[in-house]
Amino acid sequence: MQVLAVLGGQWGDEGKGKVVDLLAERFDIVARYHGGHNAGHTVKFGSRHFALHLLPAGIVRGRPSVIGPGVVVDLDALEAEIEQVAAAGVPVGDQLLLSDRAVVILPYHRLVDAARERAAGAAKIGTTLRGIGPAYESLAARTAIRVADLFRAETLAARVAAVHAETGALLRALGEPGVPEPETVTASLRAAAARLERHVVDTGRFLRDRLRAGATLLAEGAHGAMLDLSAGTYPFVTSSHCTSGAVACGLSIAPRALDASLLVLKAYSTRVGSGPFPTELLDATGEFLRKRGNEYGTSTGRPRRTGWFDAVVARTAVELSGAEAVAITKLDCLDELDEIPISVAYRLDGRTVTDIPPLAEDVARLEPVLETLPGWKTTTTGVTRYEDLPSAARRYVARLEDVVGAPAVLVSTGPRREETVWRGDLPFLQGLPSPR
Repeated sequence: MQVLAVLGGQWGDEGKGKVVDLLAERFDIVARYHGGHNAGHTVKFGSRHFALHLLPAGIVRGRPSVIGPGVVVDLDALEAEIEQVAAAGVPVGDQLLLSDRAVVILPYHRLVDAARERAAGAAKIGTTLRGIGPAYESLAARTAIRVADLFRAETLAARVAAVHAETGALLRALGEPGVPEPETVTASLRAAAARLERHVVDTGRFLRDRLRAGATLLAEGAHGAMLDLSAGTYPFVTSSHCTSGAVACGLSIAPRALDASLLVLKAYSTRVGSGPFPTELLDATGEFLRKRGNEYGTSTGRPRRTGWFDAVVARTAVELSGAEAVAITKLDCLDELDEIPISVAYRLDGRTVTDIPPLAEDVARLEPVLETLPGWKTTTTGVTRYEDLPSAARRYVARLEDVVGAPAVLVSTGPRREETVWRGDLPFLQGLPSPR
């Protein structure tokens, strides 16, 4: 296996950061292929804790870490993250490679994001207000500023002026009084570019050359399948494509380079922001899961909505990315429950539904069809051998495998790197590269 993608199978926050960190020692390169600093990947081992947003989780392992052309980049946020990681004893150095084709998030994008959310009132999407969506809009409209533009003074000035002229009118119409002048924005971008220049390369050429030479690559996804721009619960989605189909475009490599996909699934469900959530728990059990799982956004600190495991969502995500295996996270958060329901289907207008409807309004009306499994009522935190899990916990994992249609090759029993069950007897793990 030369190229593996690690993907989210729900609404994000599944624990992809831990899984990427665990696998990074087996791969030569780790690369992020979409999203922006609205993503949050947490890596914990021993007493150390890293909250990453733009930097691929492989940076903690000392692996060459690529921010691909499919990512939108806030230069100030990237600089701040580099400084934070370096201060924690992880030198970034030449390990970080930033695509010269990545789109730059401008102050105008952040202002548009916030102004639209204010104007939408109760109908707001629930974005992180960081300008991610408007930056992708600029890319689609062919008015975006990419990293390569930062090093051509005249080109940059002209393009910033054009963005200012277009978005300035929109911002004024939305009631935003403080629109920064293009000269100020240009000067700030130029200064940031000078500081980041050592990291800027044609990452597509770098990856294609390294793959041709036999290097292995771990592609790091952000968000989750139900936030995918096309396949998710539209319009309550992110602005990029989150499934394995986006790996090739987001890294500028050939589609056939991808050998396999590993889907990360939380042992229950969470969602941040607005939008339909069929298995949501609005009771004491939901609050228990929020506190037990520390369900607060890595990037924003917002409390996550919680609910039971949704097999329709997970099975759809497995199909969308052709995932050969899944990783189950936060199993230990269910330790205290007497019973653990999972949703195996829905009811809508008196009929059984086994697919996700295209309209968010219909998704919001879905009634989960629940199958209840017994809890295990004993701690699993820190368990590292599958046979040491309580029998009811093993039955729960086996049922999840059955309803999603893929084997669980990894089970997380705590937030730290070492709190993990590896099922090394399964073919998927046997096909991975050996730890470096």
